Amino acid sequence: MAETQTPSRTARVSDYEVWVKGEGVPIYKGSYVTDLYNCEVADWPRTGQKGAIVSLADQEEDDGHVLEIAPGGKTEVMHHLYESTTFVLEGRGATTIWQKDLPKQTVEWQRGSLFSPPVNSYYQHFNLDGQRRSRFYSVTNAPMLLRIFRNPKFIFGDEFVFDDRYAGQDSYFTDPGERLGVRVWQTNFVPDLRQFKLDDYKERGAGGTNMHFRLASNQMECHVSQFPSGTYKMAHRHSVGAHLLILGGIGYSTFRLAGQEAVKVDWKDGSVLSPRHLEYHQHFNTGPTAASYLALRLGGLSRSGVVQRRGELATTAISEREGGLQVDYADEAPAVYELFVQECAKHGAEVRLPRPQYRKS
Repeated sequence: MAETQTPSRTARVSDYEVWVKGEGVPIYKGSYVTDLYNCEVADWPRTGQKGAIVSLADQEEDDGHVLEIAPGGKTEVMHHLYESTTFVLEGRGATTIWQKDLPKQTVEWQRGSLFSPPVNSYYQHFNLDGQRRSRFYSVTNAPMLLRIFRNPKFIFGDEFVFDDRYAGQDSYFTDPGERLGVRVWQTNFVPDLRQFKLDDYKERGAGGTNMHFRLASNQMECHVSQFPSGTYKMAHRHSVGAHLLILGGIGYSTFRLAGQEAVKVDWKDGSVLSPRHLEYHQHFNTGPTAASYLALRLGGLSRSGVVQRRGELATTAISEREGGLQVDYADEAPAVYELFVQECAKHGAEVRLPRPQYRKS
């Protein structure tokens, strides 16, 4: 259910909160949304269709926008300074994109497509199915921009052309892209994310695979991870702002701030979760099939493929024993594995991950 929290009289209301309230759509807060396919949406005048705003993890770095387009419908022309990475939850259609005084280009999408309208370009979405709705989930850095500039008229009205990012190139959305390094791919459009070949990611454990995507020369980044049935990943933590959108499978995640008890959150296709700043989180696949998720967040990828966030090299795949931000299986509490075995039994999944050989304290 949507939440419309009211700050206390003594709390300063941020420019982002003012903007969100003024949009007049449902607002989702907390740590997760159970089902983006069926969450409540309402008329969103700015888009000309229905939508909701997802503002998780008690932060104003990035947010999520749910957009639903009626059968045969279209949005208003949209234009903004913030970056927006869009995943198509369901439906099929097309998006027309252009820069001022340049020809329009159209990219067709379907369930599972991933793309990003180039920053400050103009664009319009069309639902090409006259019988069924379309629904998107987009992660944006609108909160950050609103904190910096504090003026929505500027963010939605500025006409500067970032032609270094997009100048109407004919192949902009048709070029399949290129590999920048291990588990890093640069492209501007992924037709079906669920079919994209991922690389091995042994560092996180559980026999998983992974691929980072660099879209539209954005500062924001995203990656897909998949891991087998009856396995789970090592706990880790990082800076705030990651939106984990479940693409398939069933399972649960745990969230734990240092010194506190873990909170368990069940998930399925269409759930989205977001850990708080430096909150330990861990993902468990307790279903009979492989599970996968799309993580969308702030960040950036260098040409070498190294993920960089706020000037620091990512250390989420390095053990805490070596100065990183990941908890080895051998260092986790035995109760973690015990709960996992119980949950696998509930869902008919064979436990494929052996019991850790715990280190002595």
